[in-house]
Amino acid sequence: HEAALAAAARAGDRLRRLSGLVAVFAEAFAAVAPLREAAQHIRGLADVAAGRGDNRQGMPLSSFVLAARLEEVATAASGRLSAMSGGRFTLVHDVGERRDRRRRAGLGLLVEDAWTGRRRDTATLSGGETFQAALSLALGLADVVTAESGGQAMDALFIDEGFGSLDPDSLEEVMNVLDDLRSGGRLVGIVSHVADLRQRIPTQVTVVKSARGSHVRTSLT
Repeated sequence: HEAALAAAARAGDRLRRLSGLVAVFAEAFAAVAPLREAAQHIRGLADVAAGRGDNRQGMPLSSFVLAARLEEVATAASGRLSAMSGGRFTLVHDVGERRDRRRRAGLGLLVEDAWTGRRRDTATLSGGETFQAALSLALGLADVVTAESGGQAMDALFIDEGFGSLDPDSLEEVMNVLDDLRSGGRLVGIVSHVADLRQRIPTQVTVVKSARGSHVRTSLT
């Protein structure tokens, strides 16, 4: 009898605690649905930002921002490239078919050829044309950085080699663009072994080699 009374007391205590938990459980269960919906919404946003889910471009948010900047750089570089190539080439941000990893990231570029009226891959450019495109992109990037930094100019630009891949006419076009930069107040430094450049560069720093070592000689032509 005493054991039965003790068991009944324990059962009654459990009943009271369970009755209190029923309300707590009901309240928590009611909150699950909106939390699940919010979690699904946030997961969807995270997938889109990561280039998955409903992101039809398959482009992460970071790449999207870079692609927007690249489009600005390509626009700024096109004017330089057009001048260097005699009006033939301009650069276009590639937002079409994603054929490789760079295009999947939204960082592809195409060359628009005014002679043929078609756009083609930058890999089809010759060595000299590739150098012109790379130099144009560097100058375009400098223009965009200057514009984004409140007009603070990038006063110095150094170019290391690449001139040896240019034919005489292309070299003349590139040097005209660099001369325009110098006349605009920028310091343009060229690292090259091309002899023809000596006639176009007024201030030169020459590294002279000898058996006892090397030394630097400066000259003003």
